[in-house]
Amino acid sequence: MQTLVVGDIHGCYDEFQALLDKAGLTEGDAIISVGDCVDRGPDTPAVLRFFQEKPNALLIMGNHERKHVRAGRHEVKLARSQKISRIQFGETYPDALAFMGELPLFLDLPEALVVHGYFEPDLPLSQQRATVLCGTMGGDKHLRTIYDRPWYELYDGEKPLLVGHHNYSGTDQPFVYRDRVFGLDTDCVTGRALTSLLLPSFRFVSVPSHANHWAQVRKMYLEGIRVSPKQPARVVMWNDDDEKMLLHLIGNVEEKANSIMLELRSEPEFDRLSERKQAKRFSANAGNGVYGALLHLARLNQLNSSSARKVLKSPDRLSILLHTLDE
Repeated sequence: MQTLVVGDIHGCYDEFQALLDKAGLTEGDAIISVGDCVDRGPDTPAVLRFFQEKPNALLIMGNHERKHVRAGRHEVKLARSQKISRIQFGETYPDALAFMGELPLFLDLPEALVVHGYFEPDLPLSQQRATVLCGTMGGDKHLRTIYDRPWYELYDGEKPLLVGHHNYSGTDQPFVYRDRVFGLDTDCVTGRALTSLLLPSFRFVSVPSHANHWAQVRKMYLEGIRVSPKQPARVVMWNDDDEKMLLHLIGNVEEKANSIMLELRSEPEFDRLSERKQAKRFSANAGNGVYGALLHLARLNQLNSSSARKVLKSPDRLSILLHTLDE
């Protein structure tokens, strides 16, 4: 029996399927994801569903899965990529959370140990911190505070260690340190490659990424295109905090729209243009997408809470837009 250990998939379902085809697995072979199979990519639900339903397919908890689980417990807030994934999952999100909440932190295989993030030296597997194994910011800070060398240089486990989480090579090629640590994340979701390691032969299998999916997903989301049209629509509720953020955004948009109009009206010929041509000139400055639509509403004195909610469609998109404007 062979085991295919796959690096960070991040919702890149098509590349994942191409990788499985290239690996030439048989029915009894196992497939293991090092974690971070969710977020940023075009079809996170399909990737997670594969590991929920496929026999002999196992998923380790990465920092992205852990973030979803902790946010579901109200311990942390979702980041932008997780908010988009929540929209992609739609009504299936509670089931996805329950599945992710049961994921293991590691897999101890006959040929190798598999974790998502890091491994602290001089500690047995049973005493490793979850934040270190998952590769969270807290785990990274812990290792940097105690050790003055990269963690992989200090790895002292009995078996080779297979990890994801970070593209240590900075290319589309896997990272190998002294045949002891194998880094399988090669940034498929941002346009490089999806990489795996076939055990027991320790042979790499890789396929190129189809695109910078994360850039495309962010653009699609902010322009109001549904990220996953396969998912059913869900009822959207706006709470008091959402309304406060909405008012903040409306103030931002009105200020920007007024600034654009002042600049345009400083040109002598602008007020002599037809309404259609004025709108066209305004569009050239306002841009497209959700924010551009809100700017046009402000120009027409039609921007209010109700009209803004119709454009934004959900509090998640509101939060992501505000985060983008603050960057």
